[in-house]
Amino acid sequence: MPNALPLCALSPLWLRQLGLGLGLTCLLLANAQAQASKLQLRLMQTSDLHMNLLNYDYYQDKPTEEYGLAKTISLIQQARGQVSNSLLFDNGDLLQGNPLGDLVARIKPLAPGQTHPAYKVLNLLQVDAANIGNHEFNYGLPFLRQALSGAGFPYVNANVILADAGGNNTDLHAFTPYVMLERQFKDQAGKTQRLKIGVIGFVPPQIMQWDRPLLEGKVRALDMVETAQRLVPRMRREGADLVIAIAHSGFEKTAQGRLAENTVAELARVPGIDALLFGHAHAEFPGPQFADYPGVDAQRGRIYGVPAVMPGRWGDHLGIIDLQLQRAEKSRRWTVSHSQAQLRPIFDRQARRALVEADPLVAHVIAHEHADTLAHVRSQIGLTPTPIHSYFAQVLDEPSVRIVARAQLAYLERAVQGTAFEGLPLLAAAAPFKAGGRQGWTNYTDIPAGPLAIKHVADLYVYPNTIKVLKLKGSQIKEWLEMSAGQFRHIDSQGPKAQDLLAPEFRSYNFDSLRGRDSYRLNGQEVQAPELSYEIDVSVPARYDADGRRSESMASRIKNLRFRGKPIDAHAEFLVATNNYRATGGGNFPGLSASQIVIDSPDENRQALASYLAQMSGQAEPAPQAPWRVLPVPGVSLRFESGAGAQKYLPDWPHIRLLEARGDGSVMLELQPR
Repeated sequence: MPNALPLCALSPLWLRQLGLGLGLTCLLLANAQAQASKLQLRLMQTSDLHMNLLNYDYYQDKPTEEYGLAKTISLIQQARGQVSNSLLFDNGDLLQGNPLGDLVARIKPLAPGQTHPAYKVLNLLQVDAANIGNHEFNYGLPFLRQALSGAGFPYVNANVILADAGGNNTDLHAFTPYVMLERQFKDQAGKTQRLKIGVIGFVPPQIMQWDRPLLEGKVRALDMVETAQRLVPRMRREGADLVIAIAHSGFEKTAQGRLAENTVAELARVPGIDALLFGHAHAEFPGPQFADYPGVDAQRGRIYGVPAVMPGRWGDHLGIIDLQLQRAEKSRRWTVSHSQAQLRPIFDRQARRALVEADPLVAHVIAHEHADTLAHVRSQIGLTPTPIHSYFAQVLDEPSVRIVARAQLAYLERAVQGTAFEGLPLLAAAAPFKAGGRQGWTNYTDIPAGPLAIKHVADLYVYPNTIKVLKLKGSQIKEWLEMSAGQFRHIDSQGPKAQDLLAPEFRSYNFDSLRGRDSYRLNGQEVQAPELSYEIDVSVPARYDADGRRSESMASRIKNLRFRGKPIDAHAEFLVATNNYRATGGGNFPGLSASQIVIDSPDENRQALASYLAQMSGQAEPAPQAPWRVLPVPGVSLRFESGAGAQKYLPDWPHIRLLEARGDGSVMLELQPR
């Protein structure tokens, strides 16, 4: 039988005999073909869950409505039920972040063949693929590989290679660089279409700084953008109909250089990427904070034309990108003809109410691990006669930071005994980890007077960092503090009568304060004053920006920097106890690097803190000797935001005044002169 002719190829005479008009017939057929070549696909993303599988706050030891994958699952189920075609991805920073993560990594480590609780849950969610985040490396490569072995879905990372990959051999990937997901979808005409979805993952190269002791000599990290430029074309040649980049990386407003941490804007301009799922920064895209960024379509959720989404942190949002794909009849290639990105929250921050119920699946699946975690965090280690909180830790010397510094200092005093370093001046650096902001207005340390448990140690020090000791000169101490002082905005003494004090782009965990002992001996007499003291003048521009770049300003914010009552000697040597993150370059502090480490301790900062709290059990902490203060700016009200929980402590803090209690869980406060 001869091949049948297409209907539009028949002569008008035949068509008239069939009762059809040529133009109408061909138009109908063309429309039918076009409909058969269109397909709707929904991409869903979670990111930065940090082991918040349940909607449970282990630090406060109570359920929460504001975060938790158990809540996000309800949104996932709703979103899946609304469409015919969907894919679900996770973007890393999954395995570390709360006591549950610590339990299975350190306290009761996974047994061989045991499935990590995160994958007990995610396997049931039928995740299609996942990316590795920077915090996945916090417990070391052996644990990471053991944990990933329990995932019932592929993991990708393209820019981490084996350390013995010599020369330009970038194909010795430490993990699977990308995968091709072969899926069957229904198009708009109901026809089955087979698509090959390429998924590639990236992580910040800074893992080599942040987890240097665990990774050095084992792996190397490459630039994310260069890796994408090399591999995305390869994925296309291998038949990818669609390329999805999952980048554990944030979005910066200005151009980023090679080996940068936050390269989403640059990745969006790599040819061949059809959708960009990103995270790491715990922010929300599309959202108002990015509306004026170059290349952003805030309405449709695009960055330089590429559909993109970033779903906050801890499961507080589900990220969704809806793609309309169209296949060209000649090339048979699928292209994105339309897209819309959106975020779906689990909690209404303004109304302070839950938007979805928690799915009971999680509580059932990880009941054993949850019970073990509760038993561990409730273990008592001591007593505190006074509350410990962090509501004012960004503007005053506050107990939550002071206690950590004192614990590190006590550790350092023991560590130098009998060594060549004994006799050198000792200092400790600490920063507020829980200070609201992008983490929400309930994210503060708030420990009442009474029993101290393991959960309180984890609350005060949320990361599994290890203690490192640097040997620095007095001039380097000053630059360290100048960098920290970038947390504050430049206050114009001739400007408005009320000005916001804190710079939102500056991360609170980079606001290091340094302190020595709270008293010292001088000429045989005990002096009741801080060994190290300084003032911060916010009426002059910051010397460094949030990324550690030197500004044009030659001014100094750090005033009256003194050690034992005298101006600090720029050439004098000091030992400073800090953590592995800061000691190896984390935060881009000027002049700080791993080459200055003189005590490379394997002990965790939390261990030092637990020992200190146990030793101080029931005793009043030494009288606070504030080593630093923010200088007042005459005629200007210095204002800052904090959580509403701060109000109960205001009577004890005469230098803080309440200006406004808001309905969203925050308060506006004023720093009073002192």
